[in-house]
Amino acid sequence: MLRQSAGTLQLVGQGLASAEQARGFATLKDISIRLKSVKNIQKITKSMKMVAAAKYAKAERDLKGARAYGVGAKAFFDNIDPVADQAAPTEESKKQVLVLITSDRGLCGAVHSSIVKEAKRILNEAGDKDIRVVAIGDKSRAGLQRVFAKHIMVSGNEIGRAPPTFADASIAAKAVLDSGFDFETGTIIFNRFKSVVSYETSKLPILPLEAIKAKEALTTYDSVDDDVLQSYSEYSLAQLIYYAMKESATSEQSSRMTAMDGASKNAGEMIDKLTLAFNRTRQAVITRELIEIISGAACV
Repeated sequence: MLRQSAGTLQLVGQGLASAEQARGFATLKDISIRLKSVKNIQKITKSMKMVAAAKYAKAERDLKGARAYGVGAKAFFDNIDPVADQAAPTEESKKQVLVLITSDRGLCGAVHSSIVKEAKRILNEAGDKDIRVVAIGDKSRAGLQRVFAKHIMVSGNEIGRAPPTFADASIAAKAVLDSGFDFETGTIIFNRFKSVVSYETSKLPILPLEAIKAKEALTTYDSVDDDVLQSYSEYSLAQLIYYAMKESATSEQSSRMTAMDGASKNAGEMIDKLTLAFNRTRQAVITRELIEIISGAACV
C-alpha cells in the first residue's frame, strides 16, 4: 500500500510539473512544429515569387505593345475634348459609369484595394448622380458588394489566371454597351505600371457615342459619318479597356513578386528566431537533466 501510494504521488507530481512547464513556455515539440510550419510557408512564398517573376517578365513585354492601343485611343479623346481632365468626369454628368480593372487573385499588396478605395470615394461623393459600376475581377466586386451592391451593373470573373487579351477586353466593352444604361461619361480606374516596385492608381475617361457627336472639335476630322464614328467609339472603348487590363496585370505581377519576396524574408527572420529559441530550450532541458542526475548521485 505504501509503494502504491508513493507511486501515485510521484505520478501526480510529474503531471503537475509538466502542466507548469506547458503554462510557462513552449516545449521543444511546440517549437519544432512551429519551425517546420514556417519553413514550409517559406518554401511556398519562394515558389510564388519565382512564378510571379516569370509572369511579370512576360507581362512587361506584352505591355510595350499594348500601350499603343491606349495612347492612340486617348489621343482621339484629347483632340476632341482638349479641356477634359483625366482625374474626373464633368460635374454636369448625371449618369456615369465606372469600370474597375482588378482580378480574382490576391497576395499582391494593395493593388486591388487601392482601386476599390478610389471607387468608394467617388460613390460616397456622388450625391444625386446615378453612378453604375462595371467590376472586372472578383476583388472589385467583393470590395463593393457589401455597401454599394446596388451600384454594380456588370461583373466578370476568371480574371488573372491567364494574361488578358483583346478578346477579353472586347467582351467587357460589349457588356458595357449592351447593359442598357445610357451613361453620359465614364471612367476606367486601373493601376498604371511605373516600375518593379511602384505603380499608380490612374483614370481614363470614356465617352459614349452621343457625347462624342456633341464635341465641336470633332469637325477637325474629315469624312467622319455616323457609321464610322459608331464603329470607332465601340472599338476605342475596347482599346482603352485592353490597355488598362494590361497595365493592371503588370502592376499586379510586380506587386505580387515584391510581396512574396518580403514574405520570404520575414519567414527567414522568424526561422532564425525559432531556431534560437529551440536551441535555448533544448540546452535548458539538457542542463536540467544533468542537474537531476548529479543531484541523484550526490544523494547516493
